Order: sequence, then structure tokens, then C-alpha cells
Amino acid sequence: MSTLLDYLNNLDSNATAIATHNADPAGYMTQFGLNAAEQQAFMSGDKAAIATLIGIDPADLPKINAVNTDLTY
Repeated sequence: MSTLLDYLNNLDSNATAIATHNADPAGYMTQFGLNAAEQQAFMSGDKAAIATLIGIDPADLPKINAVNTDLTY
């Protein structure tokens, strides 16, 4: 499993990790073991780059939940 995927799972399930990341993202990512490419992809929010780095096809990523702004119905 990739370190980036481990990091994402850690943030998804650990409130302390989220707080630590929010306080010092670069420091926490480095401490966790993410390399420069992983850090850049994460901080950019580039889902395709993240998917590639964790070893999945970007098409397999879940769709982003979006608020429906179409009030015509």
C-alpha cells in the first residue's frame, strides 16, 4: 500500500491526525513519510495525480459530492 494512501486513510479516521495536519501540513506529511511528489499532489488537490500515486485509475475515484444548485424543479 502506498504511503499517500495510508496518509489519506489516517486523516479519514483520526481526529488527532487532522488537527496535526491542519497545524503544520508540510511538517506532518514529511514526518509521516510522504515524498515531495505525494505532498505536492495532496496539497494541489489534483485527484488524478493522487490516484496515480496511490496506484488506481483516476476514473475509479468516487465522484465529489456537490450541492444541487438547480432550483428549477
